[in-house]
Amino acid sequence: MPTDVETRPQIHPFLRERWSSRLFDPGHEITEGDFDQLLEAARWAPSAGNSQPWAFLVLRRGEPAHGRFVATLSRGNSGWVPTASAVLVSLYRAGDDEDPSLTYSDYAAYDLGQAVAMLTVQAQTMGLGVHQFAGFDHEAVTEAFGVPPAWRVTTGIAIGRFDPAAPADDSLRERDLRPRVRRPLDEFVFTEAFGHPRRRAEALD
Repeated sequence: MPTDVETRPQIHPFLRERWSSRLFDPGHEITEGDFDQLLEAARWAPSAGNSQPWAFLVLRRGEPAHGRFVATLSRGNSGWVPTASAVLVSLYRAGDDEDPSLTYSDYAAYDLGQAVAMLTVQAQTMGLGVHQFAGFDHEAVTEAFGVPPAWRVTTGIAIGRFDPAAPADDSLRERDLRPRVRRPLDEFVFTEAFGHPRRRAEALD
């Protein structure tokens, strides 16, 4: 399974075992209480100046709004996204000269990312899988859902329960279950100057 990874040093299992599955149980349903928990986690994310510049569209599988979104999916995502229990569409507020709270709008996309990260960890604690994706027609979604000009449609967030037996073609199943890899810390954590690796604790022993 993709969750069978070793981290050095050890991190919390909810972080270590998280991965972006494409194999979702097509019969699983998310309750309104589940949505409340997920979105409450996002609500408490940090943001610049407490501006909280995020918004979400909640689209449950089988409902008309979900079907309108599915029609905008790229071909690569149309084979698996519809089987997830729901899709959240994430948005951030990019500008509105009349709103003084947007002093921090340069950081709005960053803050939305933090909110989605907290939602993702909360989902992991609830036994739910999350897969973020960008392959859909953003302009079509903006129009179909009446998104105001100050807001930017950003990502789709498929949420559901992982099901290794879910219907999928062989290439999708192989991609979903392949081992997970990450770049080593030395490649992106620096000190003194960019490109100068930080010495890790294990190197000091």
